[in-house]
Amino acid sequence: MTTEATTRRTPGAPCWVSLMVHDLATTEQFYSALFGWEFKPGPQHFGPYVRAYLHGREVAGIGELAPDRQLRVAWTTYLASDDADAAAEQIRGCGGTVAVGPLDADDEAGRMAIASDPQGSVFGLWQGKEMVGAALVGVPGAPVWNELVTRETGVTAFYEAVFGYETRPEGTIPGYQTLHLKGRPVAGVHGVGDALPRELGPHWVTYFAVSDTDAAVRRVAELGGQEVRAARDTAYGRVATVADPEGAVFAVLQQPG
Repeated sequence: MTTEATTRRTPGAPCWVSLMVHDLATTEQFYSALFGWEFKPGPQHFGPYVRAYLHGREVAGIGELAPDRQLRVAWTTYLASDDADAAAEQIRGCGGTVAVGPLDADDEAGRMAIASDPQGSVFGLWQGKEMVGAALVGVPGAPVWNELVTRETGVTAFYEAVFGYETRPEGTIPGYQTLHLKGRPVAGVHGVGDALPRELGPHWVTYFAVSDTDAAVRRVAELGGQEVRAARDTAYGRVATVADPEGAVFAVLQQPG
C-alpha cells in the first residue's frame, strides 16, 4: 500500500505521528540510519522540533523535551479533525482528558491538542491547515498502521462517540477490532487482557513499513535499540515490536508480496 496524501483527511483517521525525546540529535541519528529519514526544522514554539522526510515528503515529527520534563518517551498517534476545539469538548464530554491545547502549532501549519481516552491511552488531535499530516505512508520507512493496545476493547465506545468510527471484529486475531470510517479500516484496537505490559499501560502503537522485518530488528539492536516482541507472521505481513534507544516502542511491518 503506497499513498501520497496531499488532501484533507477524513476526521478521525490517523494522519500524523510525533515523538518527544530527551536527546534529539541522537534520536535523529537512530531513525536516519534505520529508515533513511532526513530532517528539517519544524515549529519551535514548544522547543526544538524537526520534521522527518522520506523521499522528500513529510512522514513524522520529533521534538526535544525540556531537561526538567521526565516523561515516558513514546510515539503519539494524531487523529485528524476539522475542528480541534469541538473535538476536545467531545473528548471531555465522553470521559476523556485533554492535557494540552487545543492550540496553534504555528501560524500556518495547523491546530493541535494532546488527549487521552478513559483508559489513559494518549493520542493527539490535528486540525491541518498548510500541513495536513504525513505526505507519504505505506512504503518502507513510512507509517503504515496505527493500533490501540489496551486491556479490553470496551473503550471503542469512546472512540465511536467522539470520532464516529464503525467498529468491526477482526476474525483472524483474538480480541482484535478494526475502526472504520466511510467503510474503510483506518486503525486497530487490540484487547490483550493481562498481557498488557504494566510499564506501558494502554497505549497507541505506530507501525512503520519495512522491506525486511528481521533485518530491521537486527538494525534496531545495532543502533542501540532493542527487540520488545519477536518477529512473527500475521495475515497482514511479518511484524515485530521494537524500541528506540530512549525506549519509545513502535512496530515494524513487512507487508505481504
